[in-house]
Order: sequence, then structure tokens, then C-alpha cells
Amino acid sequence: MTLAQRPARMMRPRRGTASPEAWLLTTRERGNPATSLDDRHPDKAAWSKGNEVRPLVHGAAYFAELLTSVNGLRAGDSLLFTDWRGDPDELLAGTGSEVARVFCAAARRGVLVKGLLWRSHLDLLQFSSKENRYLGEDIEAAGGECLLDMRVRPGGSHHQKFVVLRHPGRPELDVAYVGGIDLSHSRHDDAGHAGDPQAQPMAAVYGDRPPWHDLQVAIRGPAVGDVETVFRERWEDPAPLSRSPMHRLRALLQHEDVLADRLPPQLPDPAPRGRHTVQLLRTYPNRRRGYVFAPEGERSIARSYLKVLRRARSLIYIEDQYLWSPQVARPFAEALAANPGLRLIAVIPRFPDQDGRLSKPPNMLGHQLALESLYRSGGDRVAVYGIENHDGTPVYVHAKACIIDDVWASVGSDNFNQRSWTHDSELSCAVLDDEFDQRAPLTPGDQGHPARVYARELRLMLAREHLDRAAGDDTGLCEPTTAFMAFASSAAVLDEWHAAGRQGQRPPGRLRTYQTPRMSRWTRTWATPLYRSFYDPDGRPAALRRTNTY
Repeated sequence: MTLAQRPARMMRPRRGTASPEAWLLTTRERGNPATSLDDRHPDKAAWSKGNEVRPLVHGAAYFAELLTSVNGLRAGDSLLFTDWRGDPDELLAGTGSEVARVFCAAARRGVLVKGLLWRSHLDLLQFSSKENRYLGEDIEAAGGECLLDMRVRPGGSHHQKFVVLRHPGRPELDVAYVGGIDLSHSRHDDAGHAGDPQAQPMAAVYGDRPPWHDLQVAIRGPAVGDVETVFRERWEDPAPLSRSPMHRLRALLQHEDVLADRLPPQLPDPAPRGRHTVQLLRTYPNRRRGYVFAPEGERSIARSYLKVLRRARSLIYIEDQYLWSPQVARPFAEALAANPGLRLIAVIPRFPDQDGRLSKPPNMLGHQLALESLYRSGGDRVAVYGIENHDGTPVYVHAKACIIDDVWASVGSDNFNQRSWTHDSELSCAVLDDEFDQRAPLTPGDQGHPARVYARELRLMLAREHLDRAAGDDTGLCEPTTAFMAFASSAAVLDEWHAAGRQGQRPPGRLRTYQTPRMSRWTRTWATPLYRSFYDPDGRPAALRRTNTY
């Protein structure tokens, strides 16, 4: 069953009447009057209604759909994209479907292809400057335009990962893909979690072909215009792509394109076609001589979580790459302390992606600080898991998703850390479904806010995979308490099977109880400044840091 399908046992559908202001940020609450993202709406609202949002779980599903959509573009259509890392040779769906080949073919057909790739740090730090440069060069040679964007704070990155496809005269085909999946190696995996044959190096525990769990959403309807506006604000920023003399010299010597061509006027938004209210949430850092569209930065992702967590009463469900930073854990901890019936489930990587002597301890420290705060407030109402495939290989969780009380759901590029909330550029898609879910419990919390179809079905879709449930087998998963117990029971059985030497048939399920890292005082001492300055820096203005506000 997909989110677009109504469960067979549902009663007569009801539609929501509660104001979106209860769960979404208002324009004033966004805190960035310089952006055109909200002013562009006829009602000046900070969201758009009438959309259809469909989750794409894993890179294989996303890449296959993206390939079909891009191959359907004609001359005069447009393809706009941003990425943290782009590998030109990453296959979208088999031989001949390399990212560079597919995008370049579109440009040669007369499609307007424009890209913004993070320039990246030096390759000796194992980032992606060479790969991003090659992808950009290929697209430029085919007649498109791809800029290497380093308009970030020192040590920062452009972490947004989205694609916008527009079709003049065929607006029903317009679509935007938003989430955490880069167009790069290691992302092409599916629910079987055998990993991407085109793998990037990771910690040895993940093997030569690391399994990878990720999420993207496909958006159709008026919100496509919102995602395009996010692209246009960055593209039309008059600031130079980099302030670094070294970067400018290299760009000159390598004849890089450093001046963005003018984009054609933006098309009208696609017509409403669904029941989903969409709010785009962003992070832009506070920079010296900052962005014209966010001169003081934007922290609407952080502000949105601060708002919705005050409404959480039954279950917070998280999937995240990091879940670190005591500052970010604090509002979750406060919600747990204030509501004794509230539970939190988090699915995160069991191990850091890098296991170097300098890189691993700061990663472990971040988790330890955050989880200590959550456990102090929530005790046994907090459950943290990693996942593994059926061969016992840990799966790297790269998804960035949160579902609260089966009402509000967000999927994006942002992680639960200070870097994502304050320092790098991020984009997230929060969804409120107008249709109430008719499966019990109708109102999981105690505030009378009914569960919504989109949020609940997204949580169940992810739970079914982690528990090895068949499609439609949601027994005990709708009710937050029994869902919490189902996760705990499955993980306990699998943990016991491993502890007993993996004797006999492997039990169903993929959940493993996360073991909070323990570090010596000496390791914690030297890792703390590295963690705070490099791994999880704070991009807020000094005044907000002092008050720990966003």
C-alpha cells in the first residue's frame, strides 16, 4: 500500500479542519524577512496547499524514478539541481544511466540544465572536490551550466540535495525531489540492503559494499514552485562563488564558469493536485556579508522542531545519520520530561562512517552527549536502534526523517546536529495531510490532533522494513505504545541470537539495540574541541549562541 492509496479498512474519509499554524511556522516565525519564499504565495502563507508528496525509500527507488523523469524532458523544459556530492559515473538504473550521461543528454536535447554543486574541501580530507568538478565540467561541455558554490562559512558546506523538473505547457509533469540522497556513490541501495556496487570508502565494519538506508520525497503541485524558488535564490545571489584567493586562482587557471547566466522567468506554479500542505524549511548560516536572501541566516528547520516538539505527546519517531549535539537533544529531552506518556524511537547508524584514530572519537562523543541527555529525561521511554541486513552487516543510516504523533512529518537533508541546524545549507520538506487516518488510535496525543494518513503511513512503511513485516502487516504498529514494544521485542530477540553465537535460524527483523559509546576521560578531553569546532560547529550569531536560541 502506498501513501496515495487509502487503507481498505478505513471508514468514510474525513478531512482536517485544524489550522496549519498549529504545526507549521508562520512567516514571522520563519525569522527571515529577506526571503521571497513566503511572499510569493498569493496569501503570503509560509506553506502551500494542494500538493501530492510521495516518499521514495532508498536510492534505487529514487534513482529509477529520476531517470524516467529526466529522460522524459524535452527541449525547453528545465532541470535544476543542487548537491553536496555528485559522482559523474554513478548509475541511476543500469548500464548507460550514469548521472553525467543522463543529465548531459538532456542538455543536448535542448533542456535547460543548471546545477549548484558544493565546491568542497581538499580531496586529501576525503570530501568530493574532484568528483563535483568533473560532473560540472561534463554538464558545461554538453551545453548546461554547473557552478561550484563555496558561499559557505569556513568549514561549512552546501548540503541541500534536490532536483526540480519543469515542463512549459505540461505543468502536470512538474516534480521536485527533496531529501537526503546525493547523486553519488553508495546511494544506490534498496530494501534488501546489499549495498551499491559503486561504493565509497567507509569504516571497515560496513564492508566493501556498505548497505545504505536513505529517503527522498517526490513533490507534485504548487510546492514545486517553492523548491524552484530555493534554487533561484541561491543561483541569483550576486556574491562571488568563493572568497578564497586560492579557489579564485584555480577557477581562473582551469577556466571554470564562475558567473551564473540569467535564468528565464519562473513559470506559474503547477495546479493543486493533492491533499498535502507542504512547508519548506531551511538552514542558512550567519555569514559575514551574508546571503542577500538570508542576510542573518535562516534557521527555520531548528525553529520548526522547537515548535512541533512542544506539541509531541505520544511518539517521536526519528531516522537520522547523526543525532548528536546536546543543544539539539535539549528540546527533545524537554518534551520527554514534560510529557510522561511520550516515547521516542531513534534509528541511527550503529557505527560511525569513518573509523580513523582522529575521526572516530569525535563522532562517538557527539552521540554520547546527545543520548545521555535523552536518557536522563526519558529513561526507558527512549529507545535507540541501529539496523543490519540479513547477512548481519550493519546498514549505514543516512535518512533524515522525523514523525511526531503521526501528524507532522519531515524528510530532508538536515541531521539532528548543530551543523545542520545552524552552519550548513539544508532543505527539508514538512508535510501536513488534510486527510485524517481512520485506524485506531484516531488521536495518538492528548490534544485532540488526529493522526494523518501521510505521517502515519510513512512511519509504518519504515517500521515494516525494519521489522521484516509484509506490506499491510501493521499489527500493533499504529498504537504508539505497542509499536514501541514491537521494536524493543524484535531488537531483543535479534540481539540474543547474536549473543548466542548466531546458532539456528536467524529471527526476523533488522533492529539491533544501539550501544551508547563509552570513552575515557582523556579521549573525551581531546575529542571535545575537535567535535565542537570541526564536526559539529555552531553557525549562529553570537547573541543567539549566548542565549541558546535559534
